Amino acid sequence: MRADYVRGRLTREDLKDDPIEQFEVWLGEACHAGVTEPTAMSLATAGGDGQPVLRTVLLKGLDHRGFVFFTNLESRKARQIRENPSVSLLFPWLLLERQVIVTGCATMISVAESLKYFVTRPRGSQLAAWASKQSSVISSRRVLEMEWEHLKQKFGAGQIPLPSFWGGYRVTPRTVEFWQGGHDRLHDRFEYRRQPDDCWQIARLAP
Repeated sequence: MRADYVRGRLTREDLKDDPIEQFEVWLGEACHAGVTEPTAMSLATAGGDGQPVLRTVLLKGLDHRGFVFFTNLESRKARQIRENPSVSLLFPWLLLERQVIVTGCATMISVAESLKYFVTRPRGSQLAAWASKQSSVISSRRVLEMEWEHLKQKFGAGQIPLPSFWGGYRVTPRTVEFWQGGHDRLHDRFEYRRQPDDCWQIARLAP
């Protein structure tokens, strides 16, 4: 299977000076275009053994400090981040023939920030955060469902507290690459690289 990429070009003049501002432009265009789950991002981690693992998580916060996602703090991804905080993110906006690649360092956000987001989650998702010992082996789906039902009864109609084992990470970017598919595989790639003074250097990369 082969498809040529013909939706557009990307030039240096198109780019904002700051990669977060440029990302916000592209994210808005992905949302407007009807991209499925435009905030879905592949998260690559590698623990002390050097074995990389890739999975999809959702972007839940963005500002000039970086990209925020949430997870069980006892999950495999969290264990790997503790061993090696260097991670990578990929936003695959294939409908627009675009992708954004981020490399950086993941650090835990504050409990207050995690709580602020947790209370906005649907109640079922709050219960799921309590019910799932993420990445652990379970004998059947029924075990998970029974635990979810037990917690539903336990908390009743009251407020569900933030689990001590659940929270957020912020990926502070070192590099951000914007990739636009091009005709005859002559793709346009621009990489923002953070400098020691926190300014950004922008370079065109060969496809």
